[in-house]
Amino acid sequence: MKRILKLLLNRIFLVGIPILIQVFALVLVIWKFSNFFVYFYAICTLLSVVALLRILSGKVNPAYKIAWIVPIMLFPIFGGLFYLLFGGKKLSKRSRRKMKAIQEKMIKLLGHNEMLSQEIKAKSLSASNQSYYIENYSFCPVYQNTTSEYLTPGERMYERLLEELTKAEKYIFLEYFIIEEGTFWNSVLDILIEKVSQGVDVRVIYDDVGCLFTLPYGYHKQLERMGIKCCAFNPFIPVLSTRMNNRDHRKIAVIDGYTAFTGGINLADEYINAYNKYGHWKDSAVLLQGDAVWSFTIMFLSLWSHQRNTDEDYEHFKPMTKDIKEFSSDGYVQPFGDTPLDDESLGETIYLNLINTAEQYVYIYSPYLILDNVMLTALCSAAKRNVDVRIITPHIWDKWYVHAVTRANYDALVENGVKIYEYTPGFMHAKSLVIDDKLAVVGTINLDYRSLFLHFECGVWLYQTQSVLEVTKDFLTTLERCQPVTLADCRAVKWYKRLGRSVLRVFAPLM
Repeated sequence: MKRILKLLLNRIFLVGIPILIQVFALVLVIWKFSNFFVYFYAICTLLSVVALLRILSGKVNPAYKIAWIVPIMLFPIFGGLFYLLFGGKKLSKRSRRKMKAIQEKMIKLLGHNEMLSQEIKAKSLSASNQSYYIENYSFCPVYQNTTSEYLTPGERMYERLLEELTKAEKYIFLEYFIIEEGTFWNSVLDILIEKVSQGVDVRVIYDDVGCLFTLPYGYHKQLERMGIKCCAFNPFIPVLSTRMNNRDHRKIAVIDGYTAFTGGINLADEYINAYNKYGHWKDSAVLLQGDAVWSFTIMFLSLWSHQRNTDEDYEHFKPMTKDIKEFSSDGYVQPFGDTPLDDESLGETIYLNLINTAEQYVYIYSPYLILDNVMLTALCSAAKRNVDVRIITPHIWDKWYVHAVTRANYDALVENGVKIYEYTPGFMHAKSLVIDDKLAVVGTINLDYRSLFLHFECGVWLYQTQSVLEVTKDFLTTLERCQPVTLADCRAVKWYKRLGRSVLRVFAPLM
């Protein structure tokens, strides 16, 4: 009885029921009208034609187009109307103006370092072009005077984060997709409460959907009462809307403008193996100390301003000239943020640029492998030109349907020379790509449609840093705990399972 009552009072149940009622009511109205009014049937069919033309002429990813075209063709009465209601990604004029103002502020504050750009160009035109692209489309420049430290597994990041939080004197900014009460978060929260009492400006952003099952309703108000400024990003409400698709998947911690963390690790116990959820949890992060932290500071403040409708002077959070410290740097560091509110697939393009310029090897960590044709072609083409392309995915899955789609991509990759490995001890949640002992990206980006096109994401582009070599070393060490996927493994799957995976793959962009 208690379990039933708990289910009935669960937030997802209370919010999900109204959404299901809205879907049912919409379908029922359409169905009833189509039975009794031939004109309504004709109008709905016309809407489907309009929707198809709009999809075909749009700039969106072809995989997203196919995922909508199939149901519209199968159900012309329902499909077109549903697409016009929920399939568009156009922003309102007000939202576009707001986003443009924030972008202009970012460009002004982040600036451009021509000397470093020329240095990179002298070393490698390919690396220079990649850095140029990142700066032009994420507004974040390249930096030196920055130390980068690759942290894996999650336990190492946990220790370093607590260590750095205790040093905070001016401000702490935390932005995470998932926060869950437990050993990890409670340890962080204790420090945050102490720092608030010392006059430190503490701010937290968490994604409301990401924390749907991990935090109680209205948790941001609880933190506010503790003196911690907090926003629940894009609150989950019982209304059918595509806006719910755009989640804040970023993981950012900024301390005093000198220290920043990002990577795959959320503030929950499974990420540090304090809780065995899906076997051993393999994850990673990168710690930056120095000038490059300013980009993460601006990223956080920009989203904070968007959420709170404030217009702060960001310069107030930049370390004073007299306080600026020197940090050892052995390469170039360029943080970046990706937003779904523009027409630029920044995360995917950064990955494609790295893959297409690799000469010796491409090593990728990704918990999900839901690839569009462009990414699939890039990986296969690299393997065909004798680049050693290896990808590590989980053996123990967290979402069965996503893992099914991941495995549906194995065939085409393996038969073209890409080597796939599954992390057998448990769930592999790290997100990174490294090529040729020279370049790497460590961040929050999964190789799936949601991460590449629908979520707010971030990462760090690293060139000729010691941390690049650390990513490579970690990848090769992790391979020892993985099992390779052979072509025989792919072909041994029962025909009906392969069919099911194919169907899931078609509709994956809508998941």
